[in-house]
Amino acid sequence: MTITSYPELVRIAGSGNTVSFGGTNTDAFGRLRVSQPYTLFDSQNRYGIDSQFSTSTAGSGAATHLPNESSVNMAVSTTSGDEVVRQTFRVFPYQPGKSLLLLATFKMDAAKTNLRQRVGYFGTANGVFLEQGANGITFVLRTSTSGSASDARYVAKADWNGDKLDGTGTSGLTLDLTKTQILFMDFEWLGVGSVRCGFVINGQFIVAHTFHNANLQTAVYMTTAILPVRYEITNTGTVASSSAMKQICSSVMSEGGYEAVSQEHAARMVSATTGTFLTTTFKPLVSIRLPSTALGAVVLPYNLNFLPTTSDNYELALFKNTTLTTPTWTAVSSTSNVEQDLASTSMTGGTICYSEFTTGKSGRVPLATGSGYNWDLQLGVSLATVSDIYTLAARTISGTGGGIGSLTFYDLT
Repeated sequence: MTITSYPELVRIAGSGNTVSFGGTNTDAFGRLRVSQPYTLFDSQNRYGIDSQFSTSTAGSGAATHLPNESSVNMAVSTTSGDEVVRQTFRVFPYQPGKSLLLLATFKMDAAKTNLRQRVGYFGTANGVFLEQGANGITFVLRTSTSGSASDARYVAKADWNGDKLDGTGTSGLTLDLTKTQILFMDFEWLGVGSVRCGFVINGQFIVAHTFHNANLQTAVYMTTAILPVRYEITNTGTVASSSAMKQICSSVMSEGGYEAVSQEHAARMVSATTGTFLTTTFKPLVSIRLPSTALGAVVLPYNLNFLPTTSDNYELALFKNTTLTTPTWTAVSSTSNVEQDLASTSMTGGTICYSEFTTGKSGRVPLATGSGYNWDLQLGVSLATVSDIYTLAARTISGTGGGIGSLTFYDLT
């Protein structure tokens, strides 16, 4: 007896029997789901508000940590315009042909006139999200394929093409967004694939609605699937009482693995610093950031390279978001998605992400992990559209010195 595998079934040859695995037993491309997803991102709020999210507030809106619940309380008063938005600094790479899975947990406040709450995989221009607001409970597909953002593709709960979660569906369950929920979405992008949206309840993936696109649309259904995780609560007018939504956990996974193969790019000094340029205070050698034209790019630092020009002892460090003096930003020649600064001669603040010591000889320091890309080092962007900056800096342990450096990176956009 032999077993032949297909995307949605297992056929036992010679027996005449077929065992089908359909629905959410398979990923967005019909492959049987296994227990080895490749995690691109995960978030929790155990000891504080997760710093991987950028927070924007308006009016009396506030985000506070709930330590006993490992959650973030996103609260607004009754005033029109109050808002709290929490969005990941990073966007998450989508590889064509792989299913991208989002899991996000939350608890919404009760539905109220002029109160809008959203959770999903989306930004200001593209994405898919669950909304409770003026149109009731809806799934929304936001797209900017026309040149401006549109939320015209929204589907009210009564029109969901899966389990409407009103007690009459296959699950027999009724959705209550005032109770904690696990939202899931999986994307078969390739520009024209399907998006399944639903909830994980009692350990079961329940598909509530699927946005189908292939053989239906005349263009891609959204500009990109490289997007952030986002939570919103907004007063669109005066609300009868104060409200709060709880953000709990989230994860983004590439189902079927992730091919960690990419060209290495370099932001590099073209000549060495000599004489007394380097002292015991860190000095910037080369910095990188995302340009305003590519804030959705996926860029990860990879290697630190340093060649001393004297025999002094040096410390080499990678800084995140240091303040540079009079930087001059120019495009890296090998990619238009990254800018470099070679002009700054001093810096203040920032966080050291990595440091290495060398004794007057050249060094190449890999920043990747043993499993591939180091996603935690990916350049992010705040809700105020400010890019992270990574700076390769050096200092002498004593005395003065000089050297030349480069910072290599991957552009996975």
